[in-house]
Amino acid sequence: MTTSRNEASPAPDSAVTTGISNKGLRVGSIGMVGAVVIGISTIAPAYTLTGALGPTVSAVGFQVPAIILVGFIPMLLVALGYRELNSRLPDAGTSFTWAARAFGPWVGWMAGWGLIAATVIVLSNLAGIAVDFLFLLLAQISGNAEIAELTRVVPINIAVCLLFMLLATIVSYRDLQTTQRLQYGLVGFQILVLLVFAGAAVVEMTNGNAFDASPVQLSWFNPFEVDSFSAFAAGLSLSIFIFWGWDVILTMNEETKDPDKTPGRAATVTVFLIVALYLFIAVALLMFAGNGTGELGLGNEDIQENVFFHLSGPILGPLAFLVSLAVLTSSASSLQATFVGPARTLLAMAHYDALPAKFAKVSPRFFTPGYATIVSAIVASVFYAVMRVLSENVLTDTITALGAMICFYYGLTAFACVWYFRKQWFDSVRNVLLTLLAPLVGGVILAVLFVTTLIDSASPDYGSGSEIGGVGLVFVITVVIIVVGIVLMIAQRVKSPGFFRGETLGREAPASARRRRTT
Repeated sequence: MTTSRNEASPAPDSAVTTGISNKGLRVGSIGMVGAVVIGISTIAPAYTLTGALGPTVSAVGFQVPAIILVGFIPMLLVALGYRELNSRLPDAGTSFTWAARAFGPWVGWMAGWGLIAATVIVLSNLAGIAVDFLFLLLAQISGNAEIAELTRVVPINIAVCLLFMLLATIVSYRDLQTTQRLQYGLVGFQILVLLVFAGAAVVEMTNGNAFDASPVQLSWFNPFEVDSFSAFAAGLSLSIFIFWGWDVILTMNEETKDPDKTPGRAATVTVFLIVALYLFIAVALLMFAGNGTGELGLGNEDIQENVFFHLSGPILGPLAFLVSLAVLTSSASSLQATFVGPARTLLAMAHYDALPAKFAKVSPRFFTPGYATIVSAIVASVFYAVMRVLSENVLTDTITALGAMICFYYGLTAFACVWYFRKQWFDSVRNVLLTLLAPLVGGVILAVLFVTTLIDSASPDYGSGSEIGGVGLVFVITVVIIVVGIVLMIAQRVKSPGFFRGETLGREAPASARRRRTT
């Protein structure tokens, strides 16, 4: 019989049956409100929507609210599946652990890889966005537009980006209470500014001061008004992206109060709060600016990279800088909160021998996955620096490929829920709805989106228009990410085969294999 490498003594049997295997994290450090705040911070509504709203309008026009609602459906269905899995197996490995228990170690490893790859990509993007908005904010405050151009100076951009990454790493390395306290202020400020911004847009429209006054119509909420399936799929893919990040709450499940209930409930609440916020902002800005291609129209490609920045002046006047500050706050706070997910997934994978033992190291002072946090930061920093030097198009296409990776590991987790509970589907009506229908429908939607994105991204016109041998760069990047994961998985199988034999975390995981020797 073996014991966990992070345990000095065996945990009680109850911990085994609930799926918790002590990894040395601080238990009970996060409550319901704290989990929701960290979840919202990771989603980063201000940063996410300012970049996604314009492209979504270009794809579906005034039906943006409909697409947001449709994108919300698979997120909610998958969140319900996550909640069921968490109630049975509250483990920091989340997608990795659950897919391994449902389908075996190989599928579990790839689910974990999908989560890690997606979060490392977005970490680099968040740091880059924080840099852009820092210089935009300084330009607005000083009245010197040339300062905003400093973000295009590659050495300066990379240096400031690495500084942001360093600060976020320091906070993330400390205990979750530090993260929680910081996020209360940052998230609160971000949400307040967004509500004021959207509210002011509605007021300006009703007062006759809108750029392109567009009274709200019920058709805006009808997805069947979208012109084509391709446009619908493109809009839905963007909609999926703007909801991504709520699952970070589940990776903290071993550190929350009442771990079998709190994370699942917090994730569901977070998704509902975000969809309400997105709908209000999208409707308000459509009412003010319309979907045309004029100077401030949301269909204007020149403003789509940063819709909030271009509309903040006409809507808020001298207070426009608050919107840039909110987006800066959003990206910076999300950068810090996003570290929670990959660090704990790496910790769990190492804990079950799916990665080298170093990743299972926990800080003896802060009880956080210190080594995994530092490695995540280094990889994300190097990734951003290399991509930024190569080309902004390469970096943009890498971020676009993020959508496919989200569908990949969310979909695997949804199917894991369906299969794991297969013997209990018809025990009750609740089980039929929450362990079969909800995750199955959510998983199918995400699988269709994943395949559709792969097919569409093979076109050289997809994303930035970059290509390799006539194949779209987004497709190439997505395939490379998956292939790299397979190569690393095989290498780990050769080096440490125990996990892949089902000895540490298999479909049935015998009790003797759940506890391993302390090293």
